[in-house]
Amino acid sequence: MRVVGKDKLLAFKKEQPQSRAPLNAWLIEAEEAKWAQWADIKKRYPKADWLGKNRVVFDIKGNSFRLVALVYFRMGSVIIERVGTHAEYDKWHL
Repeated sequence: MRVVGKDKLLAFKKEQPQSRAPLNAWLIEAEEAKWAQWADIKKRYPKADWLGKNRVVFDIKGNSFRLVALVYFRMGSVIIERVGTHAEYDKWHL
């Protein structure tokens, strides 16, 4: 998949250094993935949630962090919308 919005990951990793390794691992997997449908994501990330309108919430580092992305299967693209701590996620109005 082509991942757009890596700058958001970079900024968050500077704020939350403990997120660096798990977010780097997610990014590598996402870039190598060939997700064709929601089931492909769910198979690899069983705790991911589908929010509708192409939005997926990924639990990162055992749910310490949340990453919200738009996934366009036909285009092979993932657009990072937001990344934050679990506490921050609870305050987002998604």
